[in-house]
Amino acid sequence: MAQSRQDIQARIASVDSTKKITKAMQLVASSKLSKQRDAMERNREYAHSLKNLLTMIVNAAGKNDPYLKVNEGQPSFIFVITSDMGLCGGYNANVYRALLQDVKKEDHVVMIGSRGSQWAQSKGIQCSAKLIDLNEDTAYMDLAGQMQIAIDLFNEKKISKIQVLYTHYKNTLTFIPVLETIIPVRVEKEQEKKGHVDTIFEPSKEMMLSTIVPMAAKSVLYSLYLESKTSEQASRRMAMESATDNATELQEQLELAYNRIRQGAITQEITEIVGGANALAS
Repeated sequence: MAQSRQDIQARIASVDSTKKITKAMQLVASSKLSKQRDAMERNREYAHSLKNLLTMIVNAAGKNDPYLKVNEGQPSFIFVITSDMGLCGGYNANVYRALLQDVKKEDHVVMIGSRGSQWAQSKGIQCSAKLIDLNEDTAYMDLAGQMQIAIDLFNEKKISKIQVLYTHYKNTLTFIPVLETIIPVRVEKEQEKKGHVDTIFEPSKEMMLSTIVPMAAKSVLYSLYLESKTSEQASRRMAMESATDNATELQEQLELAYNRIRQGAITQEITEIVGGANALAS
């Protein structure tokens, strides 16, 4: 019985140590989430405005514009955004599940994040490029470089479309993997109803599109990258909070079991003492 008590004591100490780690990681994730969400919000307005400008120009250019049409019969170019670190709950697993549903063997895949890169290698998925541990200061340039490659392939009609598989941040508890098509540009129904509007392009339509499309596509990709990173921190915070709660519950159960064994040992000792005293008295 004494050995059992020692085992439980060791488990209580181990669980308490784990709880302190998960609690610390929860606080760190909460701090990073706040910072990442601020960065996402600052960029979102700019990216949204630029995307609307792109849609307006392409719509005004006419339905025959190449940036409005899919290059039929060609593979897709997909950016997949995952995490560089673990302990973020089902964040990566949800992205993998969505990718397996939509990716084809011939598609061009750019995997962003070390976790996704390792997973793709284990599944035999060929990646055109891997972006790992992106630096906060140079992330835009790294992403923009890969987006330019994708745009060049689209202009050469070697790919059908450019898509991004990211995790949409709805709130601190809800984040959903979404496969969004950046090119060809999707014209909103409200804009379609307005019909074609005569627009004077200065400089030429072709020059404006060749400038605006890459700029908007790169900014949208970076915006979705920031949104995914925000979702990652929210998922990690929630996972660490759940782990802390589970550790607290387990610790309470172990302490209860320890107290029961301890109380049983005390009761047995009292019974033995009383029994001994009665034997001496008789």
